[in-house]
Amino acid sequence: MDYRTLPGTDLAVSTLCLGTMTFGEQNSEAEGHAQLDLAFDAGINFIDTAEMYPVPARAETQGSTERIVGSWLRRQERSRIVLATKVSGPNRGMDWMRGGPQFTKEQIHAACDDSLSRLQTDYIDLYQLHWPARHVPMFGQTYFDPANEYTDAPALADTLAALGELVRAGKVRHIGVSNETPWGVMECKRLARELGVPVINTIQNVYNLINRGFELGLAEVCHRENVMLLVYSPLAFGLLSGKYVTNPHADGRMTRFANFGVRYLKPYVNEAVAAYSALAQEYDLTPAQLALGWVKSRWFVGSTIIGATSIEQLQENLSVCDIALPDELLAAIEAIHRRCPSPAH
Repeated sequence: MDYRTLPGTDLAVSTLCLGTMTFGEQNSEAEGHAQLDLAFDAGINFIDTAEMYPVPARAETQGSTERIVGSWLRRQERSRIVLATKVSGPNRGMDWMRGGPQFTKEQIHAACDDSLSRLQTDYIDLYQLHWPARHVPMFGQTYFDPANEYTDAPALADTLAALGELVRAGKVRHIGVSNETPWGVMECKRLARELGVPVINTIQNVYNLINRGFELGLAEVCHRENVMLLVYSPLAFGLLSGKYVTNPHADGRMTRFANFGVRYLKPYVNEAVAAYSALAQEYDLTPAQLALGWVKSRWFVGSTIIGATSIEQLQENLSVCDIALPDELLAAIEAIHRRCPSPAH
């Protein structure tokens, strides 16, 4: 396992990170602990979760993922684990959480305290804003429209100041964003410098073979502003594992939860997935190995968040540590991309 230091920090994180959002919905506590044990034994020291998990978000299960991670974490040497979690933003229909999440000082402090309690720890290594409090195209949306702007969101400066208070209190070591845009990254950096509060160190955004939107602006911004990309959905909700190519009704989030994967139901997605799956077969790789190996090879990727619902899936994902894609395969991937560019973006 390789490790990279998050910019501006002393946190060396594994280049694979274990995502946990199935814990408490598709995976039991025992299954979650088994995945954590396997990942840790393989060299993964980086764990990502969120207060709203598991998904899909429901009042009955909210917080279960953090509780499962916490019951495992209490048996570990805390200093060996880099723990990331997220505070939920507004306007996602979760009125059952704090009357509707907002990035106010009061809500951010309350959310952090609740996460610390569920995780059974006294500090969070990386605390992330799960999505912006302003309107941005995300989760399958493509275009920005100012007509959809939110009118009741707190000022970003106030949100960053509240996060800074958590850092000063020792509850949070470093902060990051998720589902952000180039403007958002730049504005977070500008305001932090202006206010004298901690700067963001990471961005957690979707990036995979069928959604390469990060390359269009964010790659340069993050490079110049010293922000590391943490990739989520590298397998596109399991599509890039190839399982739906052979069985469109295979069990998974795309078939189990109605309307959950609309971002991957766009035209030409299936065509691109089938092409990448066939290419993987040519090189004696599984489609998942091809997709994860490609993400891992990108110069701007700091860590790739992998998730699974079975030990067998997790073992396959972990095998990418030993795989380096040859130049001719990378060129073949680019050829498919040129024919069918980012169909899920």
